[in-house]
Amino acid sequence: MQYCKRCVYPQITVNLGLNESGVCSSCITFEKFNALAPDFWVKRKARFGEIVKEISRNNKGDYDCIIPVSGGKDSYYQTHIMVAEYGLKPLLATYHGNNYLPEADYNRDRMRNVFNVDHLVFGPSVEVLKKLNRLCFRKMGDMNWHNHCGIMTYPIQVAVRLNIPLMIWGETSWDISGMFEPDDFVEFSARVRHEHDLRGYEWHDMINDPVEQLSEKDLQWAKYPTDEDILKVGVRGLYIGNFFRWDPNRHAKMVQEEYGWKPKETPFERTYRRFSNLDDRYENGIHDLMKFVKFGYGRASDHASKDVRDGYMTREEGIEMVKKYDHVVSSDLYHWLEYVGMKEDEFWKTADFFRDPRVWRIDNEEWVKDNVWGGSSAYGKVHLSKEEIEKYKKRQRKLNFN
Repeated sequence: MQYCKRCVYPQITVNLGLNESGVCSSCITFEKFNALAPDFWVKRKARFGEIVKEISRNNKGDYDCIIPVSGGKDSYYQTHIMVAEYGLKPLLATYHGNNYLPEADYNRDRMRNVFNVDHLVFGPSVEVLKKLNRLCFRKMGDMNWHNHCGIMTYPIQVAVRLNIPLMIWGETSWDISGMFEPDDFVEFSARVRHEHDLRGYEWHDMINDPVEQLSEKDLQWAKYPTDEDILKVGVRGLYIGNFFRWDPNRHAKMVQEEYGWKPKETPFERTYRRFSNLDDRYENGIHDLMKFVKFGYGRASDHASKDVRDGYMTREEGIEMVKKYDHVVSSDLYHWLEYVGMKEDEFWKTADFFRDPRVWRIDNEEWVKDNVWGGSSAYGKVHLSKEEIEKYKKRQRKLNFN
């Protein structure tokens, strides 16, 4: 594995590239944003105001905009911008995936009070969610597919149904590779939703499974509106990270002071931050563990890379965070196994199928990978059969040969 020399990301990170100096594309793009002068952001804010006015002029709906929220720090910041900065009356829309931590329940439920807004919260049947957890884990190694789908689908359904043309997102969080320059002004799109958030799957890929037996009626909330319906309303999804300098540490501090937002009271087991992903107990836990199983890095690498770039820690301190957290098998694994009714041995055997041969190798019946701090380490035993191990090694030899 090759790692960026400025942050702690490995090159295996989605679409990431390293230049001749060993610096990743994400760091390069981030530095371009960091180099922008304060007056640049003043102009960006003015441009955002003009776009909002233009869209509002043709708004025939009962709300000024719709904001997809989970109740996290970013949700509060997005809503703060639209309510406090622009005096708009937004509708908040939440997909409830049944994974909320207590602090997240508190934060989400008080948004309508502290911002004086209306708030729709939708959650599918818990039995349907359990089936999707099992099915998507076996199908793509991601038990949280339903969460990504719900967050990126339900608010758009509401926007179309209630004729709300302006949708406000936070940062372009899916672009961790630095694909876009400061002047690209990317907007939400069906393509990003399908290819990134939904892993290339849609609701119809989940029905008629012989084990879980989900039906079309179970997944009405997962159906993305047609192009015709979206164009009729004129729905546009803007990322305010294109117009306001994005700093999650600063935002977390602001919403705590201004609105009484609560971070997690106790530490996470797989990362050091306490203010990220409270709406989904598995996002920092078992879901992120699967990222480590697949690609050899985890949530602590994500958080440390951002904090190194923002100057909150050195790269050496970031490496220490990676060493401490990325490999941890957190206790929420057992919470999830009980939730969906799965044995631990079945979990690990299924998880092993998703390991990337460019990252992992088998040595003495253990999974081994290289590390950001040098050398290599073993991370758990192999649960595959001898025949499956041979297939894995054959695939690895083919990749190495190519």
